[in-house]
Amino acid sequence: MDLSPLQKARYEYSPKLPGMLRGGISEIGVQVGEPTESVADQEQIKALFPNTYGKNEITFTKGANTSAAKKQVVGVILSGGQAPGGHNVICGLYDALKATDKNNVLLGFKGGPSGLIDNDYIEFDDAYIDAYRNTGGFDIIGSGRTKLETEEQFQIVTEVAKKHGLTAIVIIGGDDSNTNAAVLAEYMAAHNTGVQVIGCPKTIDGDLKNEDIEASFGFDTATKTYSELIGNIERDANSAKKYWHFIKVMGRSASHVALECALETQPNVCLIGEEVAAKKMSLAEITNYIADSVEKRGNNGENFGVAIIPEGIVEFVPEFSKLIAEINELLAGSKTEAFNALPDWDAKYEFIRKGLSAESFAVFDILPEFVQHQLFLERDPHGNVQVSLIESEQLFSEMVKNELEKRKAAGTYKGKFGSQHHFFGYEGRCAFPSNFDADYCYSLGYNAFMLIQYGCNGYLSKVSNIARPAEEWVAGGMPITKMMNIERRNGKDKPVIRKALVELDGAPFRYFVAHRDEWAVKTAFTYPGAIQYFGPAEVCDRPTMTLALEKGLD
Repeated sequence: MDLSPLQKARYEYSPKLPGMLRGGISEIGVQVGEPTESVADQEQIKALFPNTYGKNEITFTKGANTSAAKKQVVGVILSGGQAPGGHNVICGLYDALKATDKNNVLLGFKGGPSGLIDNDYIEFDDAYIDAYRNTGGFDIIGSGRTKLETEEQFQIVTEVAKKHGLTAIVIIGGDDSNTNAAVLAEYMAAHNTGVQVIGCPKTIDGDLKNEDIEASFGFDTATKTYSELIGNIERDANSAKKYWHFIKVMGRSASHVALECALETQPNVCLIGEEVAAKKMSLAEITNYIADSVEKRGNNGENFGVAIIPEGIVEFVPEFSKLIAEINELLAGSKTEAFNALPDWDAKYEFIRKGLSAESFAVFDILPEFVQHQLFLERDPHGNVQVSLIESEQLFSEMVKNELEKRKAAGTYKGKFGSQHHFFGYEGRCAFPSNFDADYCYSLGYNAFMLIQYGCNGYLSKVSNIARPAEEWVAGGMPITKMMNIERRNGKDKPVIRKALVELDGAPFRYFVAHRDEWAVKTAFTYPGAIQYFGPAEVCDRPTMTLALEKGLD
């Protein structure tokens, strides 16, 4: 296979480790910290995880390795959506495992959690691993979204582990995947299988974070990739001076990606879902907010601009959430078939009108017809509206257009409005990892093996102080149960890792608020450019602005 020059160069890149993980494996000691408790619902979580709850924080140190020597056979899976750096987690895990004992074995189970159930695996060797170092994607073994949560699944995984003599399983995934890791770890402990389970924090959405996990891997690369594209569009907008670009970015449950991209590129408008929810903003209020910027710029002769829209924005709008809930009830069970059997949209529209409350129908009725149709597309496995299919960037573009026509008729708006639409999602999930993510992910994998070697079970690989140079990073582990609370899922109370939303009193959002009124009117675009892999550290190794602001570095 022919390789690009960049591919060749990235294979040769040596990721940087935290200071305490550098040198020989025999020089990595451990410091045991305080016992932990869950972030909420302590009694319930403790009752559900009697064997893995309340464990101590772990920090690795420079010192004598006191772990018990034994042959390790470790299984690893990639779970959920792709995130840049996943390959390096596996490479770091492999290198630490082999550095400890060349007879240790790493098995990669293919296609996510289902690979564990189906016993579909590959045994890694040097040549196989070397072909994936510092590269994007999850194609080394593939990923999947199967959930490990039933007694039957756990029994099968236990049998597969026994067949291979597995001593540990590493699950690389997001909040749901690591929730599954915690449950599997508890099962393994309760049944005395001797199999340890370790998680690694992955998601480009940035919502798997807390005081211990400062960032999930992939967020750095993905947001820098999107920011490059947004900056390119801003430059084009400022050149052509005739279009407003409405750009949707990934992030259904939280707006971290949108906020980071705004901090990097200084667009005229950026919606933050958490603020919309806190202020209980209606669709009309959001529309007016965007239209105000368009009007002011248009009246100044600047008929162009950029608006960033987080993927899940409509779910943060109270009236829209209520509408979706009513639609889910309207089409529950066999009612979906009856709705689909109606002969045309007019008949379906009447069915909807009769089935919704007057309040929700009023919201439905102001939506552009293409969005009305999108609300009744194929349901998800639970029979609910697939919100990700709603083209919210086009929704707000159309609503702003209609509002501006009213303002033009009233004589307050004198500009011209044309729009373009973009969705940046898949473009960032498998990009070549930035130096930051290459280093961070390799460290997470290397660190995961050290947690295994020291006998930890139900822990998340933790590398902190990551806004500083890698030499100053701190490696260790935290019990996954520390991140958990009880939430209502599909009609049942379930233990889950609490998602981290944008904090409206946090430094990144406060910085954004302090500047957005100026950005709304002025052309203050900034152009981050492409991710740089070679050059000054302040260019190539810099963390996201979100992380820098949170740590008081910017």
